[in-house]
Amino acid sequence: MLLTDHILFLDGEAIIIDKPSGLPVDAPRDGALSLANHLDSLKFGFQRWPSAVHRLDRDTSGCLLLSRNPKAHARFQQAFEAGNVVKHYIAVVEGVPEGDSGVIDLPLGKFSTEEDGWRMIVDATGKAAYTHWEKLAVIGARAVLRFIPKTGRTHQIRAHALYGLNAAIVGDPVYGRTDPHGLLLHSAFLSVPRTAKPAAEAKAPLPARFAAAGVSLPDD
Repeated sequence: MLLTDHILFLDGEAIIIDKPSGLPVDAPRDGALSLANHLDSLKFGFQRWPSAVHRLDRDTSGCLLLSRNPKAHARFQQAFEAGNVVKHYIAVVEGVPEGDSGVIDLPLGKFSTEEDGWRMIVDATGKAAYTHWEKLAVIGARAVLRFIPKTGRTHQIRAHALYGLNAAIVGDPVYGRTDPHGLLLHSAFLSVPRTAKPAAEAKAPLPARFAAAGVSLPDD
């Protein structure tokens, strides 16, 4: 796999890649290859390696922002922390939520057991988490949803789909169940504002595993 074939946006400050499902951003404990193993190929004439500004779960695909210098990295992180970054995710969920759209407002906290490992749960003492959602299509007993998170908590969309809509994302082994097509969660759009330049912005088309699951959208 060559990540140079997955470039969606590139300039002197930023790279946005279409991260494949299965590629961890951080080096995993199981020793599998991660984004770090590909950074040298993403220098594009610069001496330093680019650096991931945020994270996508290992099995979530789509738009991932990398910074190309420390000053840009700090500015991008500030934009994320201030909630100024626009992110759209496409997901297929088990079940069909009522209504066409809404906002999930459920604080999340980390919970772990020795038997089952860790997950995020609704926790009144946890961190505030807000996710806008809208229904795009219904396919049998499943729905295709667009999620627009207003905060950036760990597993936010995956947890909010289950706890807020009672509709786990297809293929989610933590909050739902596994599926032959994998986790059907994809970061389809990312826009990061910049003061002196146009936003670093990209769209990532739905990957093949969605089509294999019978999912298509008019504006792919």
